[in-house]
Amino acid sequence: MKIELKWVVSFGVIAIISIIGLFWNTKLPISSEFLSGDKIVKSDVAWILASSGLVLLMTPGLSFFYGGMVGKKNVISTMLQSFISLGVISIVWVTVGFSLSFGDSIGFTINGVKYGIIGNPFSYPFFDQVGMLPHKNMASTIPFILFALFQMKFAVITPAIITGSFAERVRFISYLLFIILFSLIIYTPLCHMVWYPDGLLNKYFGVRDFAGGTVVHMSAGFAALAGALFLGKRKKPHHEPSNISYVLLGTGMLWFGWFGFNAGSALAANATAAMAFGTTTIASASAMMTWVLFDRINGRKVSALGASIGAVVGLVAITPGCGFVTIPESLFIGFISAVVSNAMVNWKKLKKIDDTLDVFACHGVGGIMGMILTAILAQGKNASLLHGGLTVFTHHMIALVLVSAFTFFGALLLYKVTDIISPLRVTEESERLGLDQSQHDEKI
Repeated sequence: MKIELKWVVSFGVIAIISIIGLFWNTKLPISSEFLSGDKIVKSDVAWILASSGLVLLMTPGLSFFYGGMVGKKNVISTMLQSFISLGVISIVWVTVGFSLSFGDSIGFTINGVKYGIIGNPFSYPFFDQVGMLPHKNMASTIPFILFALFQMKFAVITPAIITGSFAERVRFISYLLFIILFSLIIYTPLCHMVWYPDGLLNKYFGVRDFAGGTVVHMSAGFAALAGALFLGKRKKPHHEPSNISYVLLGTGMLWFGWFGFNAGSALAANATAAMAFGTTTIASASAMMTWVLFDRINGRKVSALGASIGAVVGLVAITPGCGFVTIPESLFIGFISAVVSNAMVNWKKLKKIDDTLDVFACHGVGGIMGMILTAILAQGKNASLLHGGLTVFTHHMIALVLVSAFTFFGALLLYKVTDIISPLRVTEESERLGLDQSQHDEKI
């Protein structure tokens, strides 16, 4: 059997990283940025450990959610594209991704104030200094290693979300290369700018993104749109979902895991986590019911697929504001986001783009709605529009445009680079045969 060079190179990279990890010195002096161990709050540790496990569960949940929607010849390949992200991005995160996301800021200074664009890759390579002591400025009541692992789960699921847009037509090895590039070049700087204390969008624009509406869902949504445009339409763009029960199972796993995603982002076992837990539940419930009823009044039958998609849209939309809004406001967020996303899913002009599983209409538009509604409704620090915060609202809208452009055009460039190195689209014969068989020699 002929083995392609790219697979040998890929294996070699993993081998080299593993060997470096074996001999890497992780006992460097601890800097003044770390607190003593007696500052750790055990209840916070317990909750973030649980939350990290919940967020990890979301990626297998996403694989079932997507896998049930595609045709029978592409179930395994679609599920694996999500699942493999647990392996690829975890390694990227440990080696350099965490440093780029939460390392010392590299950016520019205005009037003596520093605004970060991306983290220093040499801050925490191979999790150097990422140990049992808490960090002063990032999660000061839990071990720094726990904070890093919690954030890793967000980095894992973001590229997995993108896969639904180009399902049934992407080469597996090329996809692996793309998600590595996406994670390093788009996700990490966006993560740093929004969530790092000195990040540009955080410090200058005052962007409020409690759990990843901007960092995760908008970035994945616009990258998905770029991917659907770049790869073009499938030869047979219409398909019957293979297994609706998989979709329901995946939705349940996502909803369950999302409690860790949102409530865990309080980074403590406190009242904010409890409120985020509540708003997450209610927004999703509201969006699910809105979706199926909106379908019905538009002449479409109530469906399990619609209910599942509606629930996930509600989860997406509440994510950026879940810790900043009230329960009644979360009801409205779920309702209006479901109406808008449903209209986008069924918009004829958007239908012309073969976004296989409507990733942009659900995650991209849901993330946009969440960002806008957070800027209107959020309470507390950095008042929103309804609380006299016109500046915050204006900054949010500017940031929305900047993030949309950065993620869409950045992803489009990465698709082109990936395609030059390794063609992204499978051959017509492979597409006809199905990716399960042609890419993995497996079948359901």
